[in-house]
Amino acid sequence: MASLPEYPIGVFDSGVGGLTVVHALRRQLPRENIYYFGDTARVPYGVKSEETIARFATQIVEFLLEKRVKILIVACNTMAAVASQVIRGLSSVPVLDVIESGARGAALETRSRRVGVIGTLATVASGAYDQAIRRYDASIQIRSRACPLFVPLVEEGWLDHVVTRITAEEYLRPLCREAIDTLVLGCTHYPLLKPLLREVVGADVRLVDSAEAIARQTAELLEAEQLANPQTGVPDYHFFVTDVPQRFQEVGGRFLGRALENVHIVQM
Repeated sequence: MASLPEYPIGVFDSGVGGLTVVHALRRQLPRENIYYFGDTARVPYGVKSEETIARFATQIVEFLLEKRVKILIVACNTMAAVASQVIRGLSSVPVLDVIESGARGAALETRSRRVGVIGTLATVASGAYDQAIRRYDASIQIRSRACPLFVPLVEEGWLDHVVTRITAEEYLRPLCREAIDTLVLGCTHYPLLKPLLREVVGADVRLVDSAEAIARQTAELLEAEQLANPQTGVPDYHFFVTDVPQRFQEVGGRFLGRALENVHIVQM
């Protein structure tokens, strides 16, 4: 069955971080209905095998397709890195993912062709960003750095805490020594740290926020496929989680910039 413009956009992540993508979509596409799935019972994904991640991704994709979403957005860097082919093979609707969007943004932004990438241990170890960026421009030099402490610091709300600033300086010093001119924020938690990261790396380094990049790409895709929602009423948002909705609402409200409503627990 063909998708209709009023159908929702489906966004999914291993937990709460993908709400930064929802936040960017709300600003870019204020008329769109959005269904978000956060697998809060089974997070983190970064320590699990590729087979397990693919199985979880399959369950989530099937759930959202049953909700008749018109597009799927993989907001989890780990799922995008190791299960992208599985997701695309299952989906009957277009699929976008944060790694491809971030890579595209980096290739467009860099002037010196020296790009830094920061992300979780699993994302950096996968080399997915390196591969995706080089598909756009094989001459780009890429320096990657895992920043595992950023996620708990962001979820704690320490966005401009002295501990976070010291941590950022330690993580980013090696990249700055490599004279990068573009830095890809390769984790959906990291956009909340943008003001601090901009201070640490300096004004000459362009920050590529994969959440903003994928929101722009989504707008382009919906326009090209004639699937942009023409309705002018209040959009419909639903949030599906597999555990702890209270914690999800607390942290998620910080990520989304507003109180979360319509939160539902799903058994997987």
